[in-house]
Amino acid sequence: MAELKLPKLPDRTPVKLTITLGAELNQALKEYAELYEATYGSSEQVVDLIPYILDAFLQSDRGFSRAIRK
Repeated sequence: MAELKLPKLPDRTPVKLTITLGAELNQALKEYAELYEATYGSSEQVVDLIPYILDAFLQSDRGFSRAIRK
């Protein structure tokens, strides 16, 4: 078997979640989407931004990173 630099790709099966947000968080996400549009000139739905917001949050959480490395 060949030795490749690229490892086997992780499971990329999307998972649909249903959540309930408080009014303040919902408003903040709408404002974030508006700022995103003003910044990049591209309108995106809040529901499309949420996975990327969560990913950025998890990647920036050092405590989480340390914990999953152990």
